[in-house]
Order: sequence, then C-alpha cells, then structure tokens
Amino acid sequence: MTTASTPETYGVLGRVLRMRETGLIAIILVLFVAMSIASPYFLTWVNMRAMVMAFAVEGIVVIGMTILLISGGIDLSVGSVTALAMVVAGWLFLAGVDPWVASAIAIAVCTGIGAIMGFFVTRVGLHHFIVSLAVMVIARGICLLGTGGRPLGLFTLPAEFKFIGQGAIGPIPLVIIIFLVTVIAFDFMLRRTMMFRKVFYTGSNERAAAYSGIRTKKVVFLTTTLCSALCGFAGIIYMARFGSAQPTFGIGMELNVIAAAVIGGASLNGGTGTIFGAILGVVLLSVVSSSLALLDVSVYWQDIIRGSILLAAVSIDHYLHKRRR
Repeated sequence: MTTASTPETYGVLGRVLRMRETGLIAIILVLFVAMSIASPYFLTWVNMRAMVMAFAVEGIVVIGMTILLISGGIDLSVGSVTALAMVVAGWLFLAGVDPWVASAIAIAVCTGIGAIMGFFVTRVGLHHFIVSLAVMVIARGICLLGTGGRPLGLFTLPAEFKFIGQGAIGPIPLVIIIFLVTVIAFDFMLRRTMMFRKVFYTGSNERAAAYSGIRTKKVVFLTTTLCSALCGFAGIIYMARFGSAQPTFGIGMELNVIAAAVIGGASLNGGTGTIFGAILGVVLLSVVSSSLALLDVSVYWQDIIRGSILLAAVSIDHYLHKRRR
C-alpha cells in the first residue's frame, strides 16, 4: 500500500535540502569517499582518532567565535588567549599552586581579558577588529616574555589532571566527550533560550534591538567575554593533553576558527549562524588538512589552500548577505 506525499512533506524536505548544514555534510561525505580511495590510511582508527582529537578542542573555541560573530563581533585574539591560559596555569603550577586552582585562575584571567575587550568595544566605542588585534599582540607578547619563548615543561602534573586531556572513558577519549557536551549545551541554549536569542536580534539590527528593549551593549559585552572564557577553557585542555605550556601555540588559530564559523553559516555581518554548522565547518577543515597531509602536500600549499577556503567562504557569505538585502 502506497501513500501519497503531502505538500508538508515536500516542504520539510525542501527546507532540509536548503540548509547550509546539509550541503556541508554532503561535501564531507564526498571527501571521505574520495580519500578512502586515494589513501588506505585515511579511514583507519588511528587517523580518525587523531583527526577528531585535533579539532575537538579547537571546536570549543569555534563555539565562542560563532556566538560572537552572530552578535556582530569578531575576535582575532583567540589563539593568543588560548596560549596565555596555558602559560598562566603553567606558571602557577610551577610556583607550587594546585593545578586545578591554577587552571581556574587562568580561565578567570582569560575571562577578564574578554571583559576588557568588551569594555573597549561597548564603552569606549572601538571596533572589535582593532581591540582584538591589539589584545592578540599583547597576549602573545606576555606569553613570550614570561617564558623566554620556550615551552614550560609540566612533567609533574598529577595523573588525575592529565586525565582531562589524555584519558578515556571506555574507547572514547575524554576530550571528545567534553567537546560533545559543550557543543550540545551551547547549541541548545542558542536555539532555545531567550537569553541567547537576544544575540541574534543584536547582530541582525543592533539599533532596532535596542529600541525593542534589548540591552545590546550588555549582549555584546557578554558574548565577547564568553569567547575569551572558552579560549581559556580550551587552553587548559590543551595543557593537560600535551603536559606542557606552549607560548607559541595557536598562531594562526584565528584563521581556522573564523573560517569554520563562516563556512558553517555564521555571517561576518552578524545575525545568522548555528553551533552545529560551525562544528561541521571545523570537521570539513580538519578533513581537508588530514587529506593534504596524507597526500604529502607541502605545508606551504596547505596554508594557501586554507586561506583560499576562507576567501571562498567569506565571498559566499557576502553574496548571500547582498541577496537578503
């Protein structure tokens, strides 16, 4: 017995097919099929685990960047702030502070940096781009000044702390579990809570949102602070994973993070974006990087390709924004 398809069914199917995420999933699947043919090492457990571990922690930073982009802001300092979290926690631990306390202080420092950026944007009136560019340089300078440009070896970190970055629950690394919980939590809040809906209203039209009673400056301040706080959280996980604090870590991270968010549907003009789409953007870039490495493509070409992907994503975003106007 067959049943006729209803107009509602076609409507739902049409919306699904038009979703940015559907296209990304299709592209990722095509890359998976192509690379499984091109390289016998691509679909191995070792490569899949390494790929997921690589993008899991960076994905936490992408969450913060996506929310900030939706509100109409941008943060170029994410890589430097992530490194600063590692360095501050590493300093404190080597000075005799409990690693959990040191980590909490480091995250608080990063949150404070976000609050300072939020202050300059909302109260002084500077643009996110300029403020975050200055903080990127300052934070990186502090990392290099305090370590002499050398990694801080944290070999005596207790096993229970290193478990955050190196342990597993069953066959699944704890890093991936933390990543998935963070993604689900923020994706739910962004879609379902009024507090985060204000982020969309602010990014879409800040003046109209202010007239409707939304405290837009507070929204921008909080999203800027949240982005830096998530960078601090990611930095601590990196420190636990590698057992060291790398002052040069995260150079160029802002490129990957912004590219992932924009590829996933976040607009540089604000007002649009999803956590799920941004994470798919991270996955796509990770698959591309892994594929290029397995195909023995020069690292210089890899940078060119990643930059080209970002340019293409921004161009598409600009085109779609012009069509909506």
